Amino acid sequence: MKKIIHRANTRGHANHGWLDTHHTFSFASYYDPSRMNFGMLRVLNDDVVSGGAGFGKHPHDNMEIISIPLSGSLKHEDSMGNSGVIETNEVQIMSAGTGIVHSEFNPNENEKVNFLQIWVFPKQHNIEPRYGQKAFNPEDRLNKIQTVVSPEQGGDALWINQDAYFSLANMEEGLELTYDLKSPQHGVYIFNLSGEVAVGDEVLAKRDGMGIYEVDQFTLQAKEKSDVILIEVPMTSRG
Repeated sequence: MKKIIHRANTRGHANHGWLDTHHTFSFASYYDPSRMNFGMLRVLNDDVVSGGAGFGKHPHDNMEIISIPLSGSLKHEDSMGNSGVIETNEVQIMSAGTGIVHSEFNPNENEKVNFLQIWVFPKQHNIEPRYGQKAFNPEDRLNKIQTVVSPEQGGDALWINQDAYFSLANMEEGLELTYDLKSPQHGVYIFNLSGEVAVGDEVLAKRDGMGIYEVDQFTLQAKEKSDVILIEVPMTSRG
């Protein structure tokens, strides 16, 4: 097994007043040539947006963009005609493809929204832009792994234009969960949202990240009540 550790306090950070953001990988004004991506995972931003504020209309192309609210809600509008609010326990995905313009705002004046903004390089380029949004039952990830994004169409998870899998788990203290990778060419980025979890001899505190690859499976152990997101991606574009 090979691994890379990103402690929470080593992430890039910018506070724009209306936006307080941490970047696991190089993004905007934060640049570290050793932290450009983990395989096909390009961006993992931990954003906090003040009430009534947000990102105005801006374009994307040829990227898979996933938004996961951790608290609060996020209003979305795009050039495909989609308009709505993404709530906690919901996941949104956009295949930007040939090009899309969208905006994201916090619709609640008196409450901040904290959400993960995650970008994954696409498997196929220049596809027709696509939008998906779905609510997931938090009980289905209590002490087990709940897959919310998958390349397999027709299942319970949202579809992604890449051989990637996003999973969530809410673990009680002392629980152990084993994760089996879908391919030997894949790696998994573990991002600990809260609590403290161990992977082998490595312990991840809140907002610590760990990428592991060249492994068939691994075990997560909750040192205390913990919430984690697991992002499995090909390590190369041939994944």
